[in-house]
Amino acid sequence: MSEITLSSILSICDHTLLRTDCTSAEIRTLCDQAIKYHCASVCIPPCHVAGAKRYVGDQLKICTVIGFPNGYSTTASKAFEAADAVSNGADEIDMVINLSMVKDGCWDDVLADIVAVRKATEGSLLKVIIECCLLTEEEKIKLCEIVSESGADFIKTSTGFSKGGATFEDVKLMRAHCPETVQVKAAGGISSLADAEEFMRLGATRLGTSRIVKIAIAQENEQA
Repeated sequence: MSEITLSSILSICDHTLLRTDCTSAEIRTLCDQAIKYHCASVCIPPCHVAGAKRYVGDQLKICTVIGFPNGYSTTASKAFEAADAVSNGADEIDMVINLSMVKDGCWDDVLADIVAVRKATEGSLLKVIIECCLLTEEEKIKLCEIVSESGADFIKTSTGFSKGGATFEDVKLMRAHCPETVQVKAAGGISSLADAEEFMRLGATRLGTSRIVKIAIAQENEQA
């Protein structure tokens, strides 16, 4: 693996703001920061997608979340929400799986849920959030198989809204149990450059975080 620098970390960050009361002004600031520091995308609530797309044009990828954060919307509503987000300008979609189906062992339904969103978002990047902190190891491994079968582009550790975020162990497991065609996104609680570097070494090719940009801003201010 090539040397990991702050710039290389920033380049795989989905600069994220998913707070329920975030304002349009905050979203514009997020976009400005992501453009300045060459982030992979901004990850924002669906209601802000159209405005953010108008604001950034082709300067930045817009990512949004579907069935977020609980994942228990119906499959039809997730598919509609995803198609709506794409029509509003979303380039990337991060969907939450139906954890009730997982706990019931309804694996065909879990797959169908993801496939419906995949069909609604053809041409856009799809990341599937499996919320690792709520799963057994066996469930995580099974979901690696299902996400890989679904045609999704990424498997993602966490929403950041449940009882735990990304862990090194989960990223390592996901990378080991998914083919190279499925990338891994670590999200939730990534608060230091050291953590970001370790996630990258373990195979994560996207990081969902706002703190890495804050570190870059702090370093820039110190040098000023």
